Amino acid sequence: MPKIAKELSALAVKNLKHPGSTTPSNAVFAVGGVAGLMLQITPGGGRSWLLRTMLNGKRREIGLGGHDVSLGEARERARATKGEIRNGVDPLQEKRDRRKAAIEAAKRHLTFRDAVDKFLADTLVEFRNEKHRKQWQSTLDTYAMPVIGNLAVSEVTKHHMVEILKPIWATKTETATRLRQRCERVLDWAKAHGHREGDNPAAWKGNLNAMLSKPSKVATVDNQPAIQLKDAPRWFAALRKREGTGARALEFATLTAARSGEVRGMEFNEIDSSAKLWTVPASRMKMKRPHVVALSDEALAILDAMKDAATGESKYVFPAIRGGMLSDMTLSATMKRMHESEIEAGRMGWLDKNSKRPAVPHGLRSTFSDWAGELSDYPRDMREFALAHAINSDVEAAYRRETMIEKRRAMMNDWAAFLRGGNGPKP
Repeated sequence: MPKIAKELSALAVKNLKHPGSTTPSNAVFAVGGVAGLMLQITPGGGRSWLLRTMLNGKRREIGLGGHDVSLGEARERARATKGEIRNGVDPLQEKRDRRKAAIEAAKRHLTFRDAVDKFLADTLVEFRNEKHRKQWQSTLDTYAMPVIGNLAVSEVTKHHMVEILKPIWATKTETATRLRQRCERVLDWAKAHGHREGDNPAAWKGNLNAMLSKPSKVATVDNQPAIQLKDAPRWFAALRKREGTGARALEFATLTAARSGEVRGMEFNEIDSSAKLWTVPASRMKMKRPHVVALSDEALAILDAMKDAATGESKYVFPAIRGGMLSDMTLSATMKRMHESEIEAGRMGWLDKNSKRPAVPHGLRSTFSDWAGELSDYPRDMREFALAHAINSDVEAAYRRETMIEKRRAMMNDWAAFLRGGNGPKP
């Protein structure tokens, strides 16, 4: 017959001490009153209650609480636990189930704001620079956070998404489209990590497309302000009169319809003068694929001039004063000064046709697109390839071939001729 422990009083239990160095591990004392009830004391003096009992044919220890549980409460818990076991309940499994349920509940209560932070931390490698990361988050901070920022991701619905998107869907369509895509990615991340279930409320197909108009069918007045076609030759002539590396970089960007970052990061080893080609590496392309640009004679002339002026202290074609990469603000400042000069001369300045805002460097790509679409007979896919937009892979392969490169060069020569004041020959 097993030995029955003496039932200790509350004072006797309070006076129990860890034996010290003679027992380096936790000390355990039977306190009586309920068979198997033990007080565990750590070498540091920490106290907790244990119930030693048989469970499913095995001897187990079940925790009953810490120092804040009195002797009387511990005995009540011990009796209740033993009663559950007699009734076929597994207290340890129930405890695991409760812990799991608590974790799942905590996951479901992750707010959208916290989900954005965690998503950005997990996908940091995608962001080429801190500016891109801030732009990404700024859109969400401005439009999404006021509506769903403090809402659990598990509670976000498509109706919330419509509430976020509808006010800017027709007036800032491009921004709204990016906002929807960013919300979709965050909510996809949340589902993958167990924070929500079901369909993504920010998905377009089979979801928001039934509640909002197609982006291509609504006005998009948030495009980057562009030089109007009728103003382009006069603007280009004014640009060519300006001095400085920024002006030359802007002139080259105009002639090639390239993005500012592609031009500012351009290195001499990317140029094949004999083939009249510029290969932009994938690391500097938005689509993360290398892009070959067919160079017009005017564009080559700028490169030759920059090479002649190079001191050998910088690897960049259009270097900053100290030899590093030219700032993106340099090109913007050049256009801003050109606009201000027009205003000072009593004219309207270089304004976008739709928004009436002063044109900016990125808008020059729209000017090229307008020219290619309205004043030339070149195929749309050729224009899209020149702009390094995503197109069918077979079409892309065709435009990389030698024969198509010459046709692309003819298009860029015609574009240069238009900028100089003539429409140029038709293909």
